[in-house]
Amino acid sequence: MTSRSLAFVLPLVTAVTALTAPPPRLKVSENHRFLVTASGQPFFWQGDTAWELFHRLNREEADLYLKNRAQLRFTVVQAVALAELEGLNTPNAYGHTPLLEHDPTRPNEAYFQHVDWIVQRANALGLYVGFLPTWGDKWNQAWGAGPEIFTPQNAEVYGEWLGQRYRDAGLIWILGGDRPLDQARADGQRAITRALARGLRRGDGGAHLMTWHPTGGSGSSQHFHADDWLDFNMRQNGHTAEFTGRYDQTRVDYDRTPVKPVLDGEPLYEDHPVSFDAKKFGHSLASDVRRPLYWNLFGGAFGHTYGHHSVWQMWSPGKNPINQPLLPWTEAINQPGAAQMQHARALLESRPFLSRIPDDSILVPDRVPTSVPGTGRYHFAATRDAAGTYAFVYAPAGRSFKVRLNVIQGSRVKAWWFNPRDGKASAIGTFASPGEREFTPPNPGELLDWVLVLDDAAKRYPAPGSRKLD
Repeated sequence: MTSRSLAFVLPLVTAVTALTAPPPRLKVSENHRFLVTASGQPFFWQGDTAWELFHRLNREEADLYLKNRAQLRFTVVQAVALAELEGLNTPNAYGHTPLLEHDPTRPNEAYFQHVDWIVQRANALGLYVGFLPTWGDKWNQAWGAGPEIFTPQNAEVYGEWLGQRYRDAGLIWILGGDRPLDQARADGQRAITRALARGLRRGDGGAHLMTWHPTGGSGSSQHFHADDWLDFNMRQNGHTAEFTGRYDQTRVDYDRTPVKPVLDGEPLYEDHPVSFDAKKFGHSLASDVRRPLYWNLFGGAFGHTYGHHSVWQMWSPGKNPINQPLLPWTEAINQPGAAQMQHARALLESRPFLSRIPDDSILVPDRVPTSVPGTGRYHFAATRDAAGTYAFVYAPAGRSFKVRLNVIQGSRVKAWWFNPRDGKASAIGTFASPGEREFTPPNPGELLDWVLVLDDAAKRYPAPGSRKLD
């Protein structure tokens, strides 16, 4: 690091470390499938995309947003330091831009003091920040934005500066930023990413986990899976409503070697133009964002990121709208899909967490397989405990289906319906475990989703979603 950049770093470390105790440090679990705290407690990533949080909101607005997400039991908010929407040239709410003369080695202290405040406030509320050092157009002008300001040399300096500044904060580094690697310059762009990762690691001393945010329909594994700095894979399965060809790719990353945790960091947002074509497909609903939640989790993801189309861009009247947002962000934070994310977390935390594996073989295929296990937006998905003490089956619609009860190791199976819309569970009955059994969701024929829960009756697990297991 140059002496000039050190002048920025050293006076600021003390200011940022003088915080209320941040959330516990995170690490990868021993089986390389999940994240856990430093003491080994399971960590559920219930994320929200707030890309423009640092850039567009003042402190009062940021506090409103963060309190809402904490109340809805989110655990991570994903935000960008050098933001996508003219983040280098359009000032933040207090009139400050992030860099002096677009130089990554000359960060603007006034701008980052506001970032500091938001990170500290999020941590005080129990939220981690999924911190993107930059949106991807700052190193790749493939989409005509920019300007392109990074080289491997200044990316490493900038990374070390950020790493030292936020060394003691509760965050996860997310590199990349939704821009493709230009085939003609891919090696140089990978070099920038790796240099930024080196700088962050040197600056924070390895205090934080690190991943990479890809473009739609792809994942970090396609470019960096073997890199040691990549602690877990992030996918952007993207803004489509169909399982096939997008959300089924979570399982592909789950099956890669070496084994690394995986999650979807950008699925279909609520109230987003489906497949970016509102005239043909309309705007998504809460049901459209619930399906990817369970598809991803039951396909092997260790957590999930929700998004709302107005909230990621923090849109309000007077701001430039991107892709037809329907509501101001202050109203959009109360849309039903956001509140329903916590029910999946509660469900998974009410059963053994670190032993869960994807297993669609629980489902008995119908005579017509496109019915069950289904395809498109009607795909059924299943997961279970590796020890066979419980299993979950996600039914996206009220269609009867059969399951193999012998996936449960005990002699008796207790069955429940779990409602993804309100988090309530109702007992179905107790059955002998050998053989197959047909179940029909409580709303037959309707496009209302349910989760079938199968427990080893001898374990006496609590009602699904009712409480976290010790």
